[in-house]
Amino acid sequence: MSLRLPPLNAVRAFAAAARHQSFTRAALELHVTHSAISRQIKALESHLGVELFERKTRQVLLTAAGHQFHAQVGPALAQIGAAAQSLRGDAGLRSVKINVRPSFAVRWLIPRLPGFVAQHPDIEPQVITSTLAPDHAAEAFDLALRRGPRGWPPGMQVHPFLEDEALVVGSPALFAQRPVTRPEALSSHVLLLSKSRSKDWESWKKLVNAPTLQPASCLQFDHLHFVLQAAVDGLGFAVAPVSLITHDLASGRLVSPMPSLRLPLTRHYFGTAPDPSPETQCLVQWLRQEMDALPDAQPDALPPSGPGRTAQYSSQNKP
Repeated sequence: MSLRLPPLNAVRAFAAAARHQSFTRAALELHVTHSAISRQIKALESHLGVELFERKTRQVLLTAAGHQFHAQVGPALAQIGAAAQSLRGDAGLRSVKINVRPSFAVRWLIPRLPGFVAQHPDIEPQVITSTLAPDHAAEAFDLALRRGPRGWPPGMQVHPFLEDEALVVGSPALFAQRPVTRPEALSSHVLLLSKSRSKDWESWKKLVNAPTLQPASCLQFDHLHFVLQAAVDGLGFAVAPVSLITHDLASGRLVSPMPSLRLPLTRHYFGTAPDPSPETQCLVQWLRQEMDALPDAQPDALPPSGPGRTAQYSSQNKP
């Protein structure tokens, strides 16, 4: 007995909307209208008999059924693409190598790369993760993403990218169990630390005039993406760059109990060779599209800032 497949165009529209948490950005990726995405997803929900998205005024969030479906159809669509590519062969496939830190790759770049592949199916992005500065890279790359204008090889063209700041975040269950409304309340909680961003907690404590604050205990991990997973799982509170937690805040996996206390961070930059390949130029154009799209989505994803936010900034910037 053959399985009754859902409409595949609707599945593709759903996968794009689920990645972006936005019908508008899914429409941009697939070169269709917002209403077309909405109709496709309604048709899919009707076919499945469940709601996949919770529609809010200015954003959409995956339901539990939506999360389950996305976790299964995402790899399935990738497998279909790989099968098609194996038949086409590699003759027409071009690659671009992207050098990036592990946490930024896991939390920002990789979730967005399906959008680039959809726009440029003949270009293969190859992600190279490294904690070394680009001028000490162990292997060649076409484009690198890092914080700060330093540590780049001579002759590279370096351009400003994302601005960023850090927030204290934790799971909703942990916050409900022992609420945190002021920095001193963190003394009864576990603080999650990352070796790759070891000074962020100290900088944040100086920012809020609580340099001697001592938590109940600390847990340390090698990379920030492990810290953020521990925070989602309720092991403690983390201080994390907004660029890496936007989707977690929007979906409610993480909450920020003190959203007005934001630690300014050094801006992200991207660098390319003086004469970038056409593939690299396509990636640069896509990165700029992603950056331009962020201001519209970011305010809905974050808790509102309180008054006097700028006055609470310190000069403790971390590259």
